[in-house]
Order: sequence, then C-alpha cells, then structure tokens
Amino acid sequence: MSAITDRSSPRAVPFKVPTARLALKSVGPSPGQVELDGAWWPRSRDLSDELPALADVLDPLWGRITRIAVNPRYWPVIPQRIFVNGHVVKVGWFTTELDPHKIVLLSGTSGRWDLLVIPPEISAPSAARLMAAASASTAPQSTATALMTAELVDAPSTSADADTGQPDRPAASMRPSAPPPRP
Repeated sequence: MSAITDRSSPRAVPFKVPTARLALKSVGPSPGQVELDGAWWPRSRDLSDELPALADVLDPLWGRITRIAVNPRYWPVIPQRIFVNGHVVKVGWFTTELDPHKIVLLSGTSGRWDLLVIPPEISAPSAARLMAAASASTAPQSTATALMTAELVDAPSTSADADTGQPDRPAASMRPSAPPPRP
C-alpha cells in the first residue's frame, strides 16, 4: 500500500542572530517589592543600537513599551527616542533616582519592568551568573548594584586575566562618565 502526501518542499529560512540577550523572571512585572524582573546583557554601550533590539523583543511579551529610563553613568550617548515596531519610545535618564546598573521599561498595558544591565565587556561566565541571579524567582532580592558588586568581587579571574596580571576588565571599563547634556 502506498500513501500520497501533499507536502510542500522545505524552504530555506534566513538565520537571524538573536537580537537581545535576556533572562526574565517567569512572573509578571514588579509588584512593588521586587527589585529586578530579570537581566539584559547588551553587546555594546551604544544605546541607539541596543535599545531598539531590547524593546523589539519585549514589546510583544510585555505590551507596548512607551518609555525607557537609564542612568547615564555607563552610557556615552543616550538617544531621546527610538523606534520600535512602528511606534516611538521615549528614552530618559536619571542620575540620582536610578541605579546605574539598572534600566526601567514602562508599558501602558503591563506597568513597570526593571532589568539589571550587565556590562557588555563582562565575561560570559560572569554574565551567566548575573543573569541567573537577576531572573531567579526564588532567590533573595538584591539591588542591581549589589549584584554587580558581588560579581566583581567574587568573579574568578579568567586565564587571560591571570596571564596579564590584570583584574577582571569590567571594573576598569566601568569608570563613571559625565551625564550627557540635557537638550
């Protein structure tokens, strides 16, 4: 007995590089007492390139992202607005009100989301530990700066760092910079 199936031939789908490196808690947005909803590991310090990729991923998950807030300490340039999924997202910065290792995303439909920002130059093992700590639903809550400080103190040095006698790169590369001028 033979069977005839009417299947279309497979087609090539272009490979798309993952747009944002994220680790999110499995629960909803911060109910007020939760410090972090997850972690984001950008590939560079260029917010004009990095924020659209982040918001593009989170927009369908969390609802339309309308505003993003960052602390300018580690960002050399902060755009005033970005375009995401056909709409404008306003970007603001706060020096004293916002932890320098955190980003806040606001959605009109689901509220506020706080993410730990892992420095792009940090090693992959350190980033993995930070992402796991920030996205663990059962872990004790900690601030973004406390997580970063603990990781920089406890992180084992890599073989490359041991060969040069240099400490982990993140501490040296995370020197504060002046905030951008307000328009």
